[in-house]
Amino acid sequence: MPPGVKVRCSERSSGSAPADLLLSRPFCKILNINNLSNAMKVTVVGAGNVGATCADACARWELANEVVLLDIKEGFAEGKSLDIWQTAPISLFDSRITGSTNDYSKTANSDVVVITSGLPRKPGMSRDDLIATNAAIVKSVTENVVKHSPNAIIIVVSNPLDVMTYCAFLTSKFPANRVFGMAGILDTARYRAFLATELNVSPKDIQAVLMGGHGDTMVPLPRYTTVGGIPVTELIAEDKLNAIVERTKKGGGEIVNLLGTSAWYAPGTAAAQMVEAIVRDQKRVFPCCVWLQGEYGLKDVYMGAPVILGRNGVERIIELKLTKEEQELCNASAKAVKEVMDVLDKMNNVPA
Repeated sequence: MPPGVKVRCSERSSGSAPADLLLSRPFCKILNINNLSNAMKVTVVGAGNVGATCADACARWELANEVVLLDIKEGFAEGKSLDIWQTAPISLFDSRITGSTNDYSKTANSDVVVITSGLPRKPGMSRDDLIATNAAIVKSVTENVVKHSPNAIIIVVSNPLDVMTYCAFLTSKFPANRVFGMAGILDTARYRAFLATELNVSPKDIQAVLMGGHGDTMVPLPRYTTVGGIPVTELIAEDKLNAIVERTKKGGGEIVNLLGTSAWYAPGTAAAQMVEAIVRDQKRVFPCCVWLQGEYGLKDVYMGAPVILGRNGVERIIELKLTKEEQELCNASAKAVKEVMDVLDKMNNVPA
């Protein structure tokens, strides 16, 4: 690349390059552009399928100069991190990824910590069935994160997502903008993927916002869904759109029924996209599971809402002007989440 030539990296390649060259992540790596985001350190706790996928994406996208993968199972994180590192000469990345068996000292001074630890859902198991065991796991992980990385931003992926985010918030005592959950990006990705299939268009051109709890109480907002700027309601029949919304609500269960365990590619990549927005201070607008304190008329509840995500974590919660019906759905979703949060409050795993 000649001196003085400006190259702008983008998540999407473009068919034209007027004033500057738009490049996808892989081409940016070849040219060594925007690599190793300011010597950041990212830790992923839990080396299962979701955690390993997240760590792999963080390394390949060069979101940090150091990525640590930690797991309680002896040698598990070390083996997966070694396998990922051996793809570096192929995928052309410089992020160093290391594994650790429950040694949190190796995670010290992490800028972002992604918590994926916990039991996966099995066929026929509800999210609420997981709460007792996974709350204890998330509490223990969070205590270690706070001890070794007191300035970290925590992204929770463990299920039941909304309540496990609440558990990490209570345990860490961090400001709410530094503890939030990954759900909305996954839900919107599923929704957009289903729409792309139905409409036979590129998923890149579909934008959408979903709110509410993760799963059956998710609140769809079709009027905020566009395809290349065109309202989706002008491109698809109402009954087909409603069917896609319902499929999205049950998207996790569909994968469980097919695989016998939870999804991992989409959830892990979604978490990595959140990491990217933070370490690169992108100010991306994403739906995330956040602590609502009066927004949308809701208080003291962790629930999905659109936010601006940047270097400080959740930099702003965006309040949409909901219709009466949409607000009622949000209220119902918040009530369902609150009920499970109340169960957590009554347990001895975390302080109430």
